[in-house]
Amino acid sequence: MNTPPLKLTLVVAVALVDTDNRILLAQRPEGKQLAGLWEFPGGKVEPGERPEETLIRELGEELGITVKEPCLAPLTFASHAYESFHLLMPLYICRRWEGFVQPMERQALAWVKPQDLRRYPMPPADEPLIPFLLDLLGS
Repeated sequence: MNTPPLKLTLVVAVALVDTDNRILLAQRPEGKQLAGLWEFPGGKVEPGERPEETLIRELGEELGITVKEPCLAPLTFASHAYESFHLLMPLYICRRWEGFVQPMERQALAWVKPQDLRRYPMPPADEPLIPFLLDLLGS
C-alpha cells in the first residue's frame, strides 16, 4: 500500500546568541501544535519570501527586534517527518540585533546556556540542532 507523500513545509529558525553566549528559546503557546515545548524563534517561509526575509519579519513580529540580513549566518538544518507533513528547517545564528528582546506574542522566553539546552523539552525537529550549537558555542 502506497502512502501519499507528505507535504514539504519550509520553516526557518534562528539561534539568537547574547553577549553571555546564551541562546534564546521561546515556548510554544497554548492552542498551537506542540504547545508548551521550547523552540528556536522563527517561522514559516511565505510564498515568494527568502528564509532571511522570513527571519527578519518573524523576529520583528515575535520579539520586537530588528535584524539586518548580514547578521544572519546559516549554521545547519533539520529535516524531520511529522505525521502530517515533512519539515525542512534551516537554522541560522545571529549575535547582533537592534532593540530589546520582548515577548510580543506573550510567549515565555528563556536565555539558556548551550549546555542547558537539553533541559528544555523541544519539538523533535529542534533536538538534533543542539549538538551543532554545542560545537560552535562550547559546552
